[in-house]
Order: sequence, then structure tokens, then C-alpha cells
Amino acid sequence: MTASPDLDATRLASPDLLRSVFRRHAAGVAVITARGDAGPVGFTATSLSSVSAEPPLLSFGIGTGASSWPAVAETDHVGVHILGEHQQELATTFARSGADRFGAATAWREGPEGVPVLDDVQAWLLCRIVARVPAGDHRLVLAEVVLGDSTGPGRPLLYHQGRFHGLRD
Repeated sequence: MTASPDLDATRLASPDLLRSVFRRHAAGVAVITARGDAGPVGFTATSLSSVSAEPPLLSFGIGTGASSWPAVAETDHVGVHILGEHQQELATTFARSGADRFGAATAWREGPEGVPVLDDVQAWLLCRIVARVPAGDHRLVLAEVVLGDSTGPGRPLLYHQGRFHGLRD
């Protein structure tokens, strides 16, 4: 028999409750990149989801206050990179406000449509943005896969309880 939820611990909906619950939700780690007017931009995302196989669509969320939002709001294409467990430092760099995300420590190249493509990732996709849906203080971005590569090295990087982790068997 499984334990019942503790109804005495029930709290009304709030940003803190949502954050607390989703800290318990292990998620894969991706970096989204785009070409911006002042150069490449990117951010770490754990909100990446597959939406449709036909046509191949995915989604991710981005805060409208994020430094990458102006570029994502204007661009037609983004890069989606699935990080491996060997890339915790890269994930941290792209998650940190004010970091030099495309500095010397980040190996990348300009890909199709001018989108920055990160090196040594587990997989990457070039996607064409098809919609930006308002969702509170974020936008849910829907993007159609144009091309990609799923043959990169390593095991997946996960985010759980506010930290990055490797996958355990």
C-alpha cells in the first residue's frame, strides 16, 4: 500500500509552491541558442518538450525578462542542444545571469541560418519558430525541427533539486 499525500501540508497556489514542486521533477537539460543583433545569445532550459512527430515540433519556455528573450522574440530560427553529463559547467554558464556564455570556454560554431551550434553535445536541432504563445511572465515557443544530429557522446545531464546530475542506472 502506498502512502497518501499529507493533506495538512497542502498550500494554496503560489510561485513558491510551483518552484518547490518542480524542484522534485527531474528534467533533461538543454541549451537554446539564437543569433541576436549584438551577437549570439543562449540560455539553459529544462522546459524542453516534444510536441508533435508530424510535423516534428518541440516547445520550450523563456521568461520575457531573460536577456535572451529579445533575440528569441525576433529571430526565425533557434538551436536546441541536449547536454551530456560531462557538460555541467556549460549548463551553469548558460544559466548564470551576466555570464560570458560564448566566451573562450564555450566551443561553438556558426551553423545554418547563423544559429550558434554548440560542440560536443549529445544532440542538437536547428528549428524554425512557428509560434510564441503568451504564458504569464513567459512565452511558450513552438518550433519546427529543420535538421539536426543525434549522434553526440555521453549520457544525459539532468536537473533535480536545484542541481545538475548525471543519470544513474
